[in-house]
Amino acid sequence: MQTAVLLYNGFTALDAIGPYETLVQLPDSETVFVAERPGPVRCDSGRLSLVAEKGLDEVTRPDIVVVPGGPHPETEMDNPAVVDWLRSVDATTTWTTSVCSGSLILAAAGLLDGRRAACHWLYLDRLPAFGAQPTGERVVFDGKYVTAAGVSSGIDMGLTLLGRIAGDEFAQTVQLMIEYDPQPPYDAGSPEKAPAGLVARLREFNPLTQSS
Repeated sequence: MQTAVLLYNGFTALDAIGPYETLVQLPDSETVFVAERPGPVRCDSGRLSLVAEKGLDEVTRPDIVVVPGGPHPETEMDNPAVVDWLRSVDATTTWTTSVCSGSLILAAAGLLDGRRAACHWLYLDRLPAFGAQPTGERVVFDGKYVTAAGVSSGIDMGLTLLGRIAGDEFAQTVQLMIEYDPQPPYDAGSPEKAPAGLVARLREFNPLTQSS
């Protein structure tokens, strides 16, 4: 089994690393970072790079695809190389997945038309333009398509997918090994829970879409 994690300039690091840290544990599997061209790819902060081991043309039949999001998903939504690759590999994937605004990239490729999908809450209203049905859920399964909400939810997506593939006990073992036991100091992790004024300010001035 091969899992391909897509990288592109401006991706959000945890969107890629969260699913990687969970899915890499699958037995008898290979997890690779892929990009248009092999080599270092900088994340949205510009201060961290992950190395793409293979180019898109070298990975043609992955079993699982993971598309991370980023502050400017439109750069990849309008990138024929990425969109065409996603359409091509999706024909044979077992699971096609995304984290955060990565679902917009899947949607731009025409893969979420008529399907329920998650996304970062600041980007949810962009999904209907591509025929997708936005939800406020943290992880959404619709057929073989698995989409996760913002950033940290990629860990939840990876663990949930592990359970589907390898069974609940295996997924629980991985959860225990990475000691994923969230106890956040604040209860402001969703727009429903955060102070209304904070939500309004972020909607008005979206820091995710500002240049680094």
